Amino acid sequence: MRLGLNLRYLGPLGAGAAPRDSARYVREAERLGFSVAWTSEAFSSDAVSLLGWLAAQTSRIELGTAVMQIPARSPAMTAMTAATLDLLSEGRFRLGLGVSGPQVAEGWHGARFDKPLARTREYVDIVRMALRREVVDHGGEHYPLPLPDGPGKAIQLGMRPRRRAVPLYLAAVGPASTRLAGEIADGWLSIFFQPESGHEFMAELRAGAARRGGDLQGFDVVAAVPVAFGDDLAHCADRVRTFTTHYVGGMGSRQQNFYTRLMARSGFSDQAEQVQKLYLDGKLRAATEAMPQEYLDRTALLGSADRVADRLQAYAQAGVTTLSAMIFPGDAEQGIATLRTLAEAMDRAGVGD
Repeated sequence: MRLGLNLRYLGPLGAGAAPRDSARYVREAERLGFSVAWTSEAFSSDAVSLLGWLAAQTSRIELGTAVMQIPARSPAMTAMTAATLDLLSEGRFRLGLGVSGPQVAEGWHGARFDKPLARTREYVDIVRMALRREVVDHGGEHYPLPLPDGPGKAIQLGMRPRRRAVPLYLAAVGPASTRLAGEIADGWLSIFFQPESGHEFMAELRAGAARRGGDLQGFDVVAAVPVAFGDDLAHCADRVRTFTTHYVGGMGSRQQNFYTRLMARSGFSDQAEQVQKLYLDGKLRAATEAMPQEYLDRTALLGSADRVADRLQAYAQAGVTTLSAMIFPGDAEQGIATLRTLAEAMDRAGVGD
């Protein structure tokens, strides 16, 4: 298992108190031997700009998007961006894609959220076609190229990519989307992964891989995991509580929230419903207090370095190949210390590549 760093929710640019902190974290992760650093986007800063900036300040660590939103860009634009970032980073780019959710897709980007699996399949086909520098002629339902009733013509990517096969990842939470990741992607981006129930997701990934006549050999199972070190377990849980509550309570509507469903499926149905109701009713403090510590402990790395080392072993045994830490520092020095302690815990666990 390898270590990664996920800059999600460290600040407006994934940078904590100042944008330069993100570069400092990534350079330290590179020095410590982390394999990859990821950026993300929702409806604040984009994932691409920060990643290009980080590419200029690093030399070995790989750089990925977790995720670039599918409804935000045409597949051709995503292929252009991937080719450019891979060139700028000298072959270190990983393309992580996700469908986002109906609120962001339809409310922010003005893109329909219907049939997300079919849209994703077509989207990935076109991105890969473009990166191979094929003439893009695609007759799909959602992304017909060129449009059949206009003057457009089929076009080939106008630059030579450094790599014709940039590693492509899909973010997925539900069983069907996880199965699709196993079928058409090179890796799976997960969140709130629980080693205790990880076999269910691994089964979906294997089923997807079987559809293409393969297995999970070389497939990257990435778990984005909140990390908080300390002697007081309850205090550590409190440091990640708001983050988890925001996803379960607010990243969706009452009718459709993938993270509420994920929590419910893992044995916390009543608690997930309560957290969501309180959050959407505007009772944010009560929602945060209602988030059970047991769920936080199952989905985060909390406590002493020895305790975290034991959990790292559990993640590795569950099939995770890259554990990407999400840190919640009070300041940059605490963030650097967290990365160093995590690297030490990884050594103690004895599960590193």
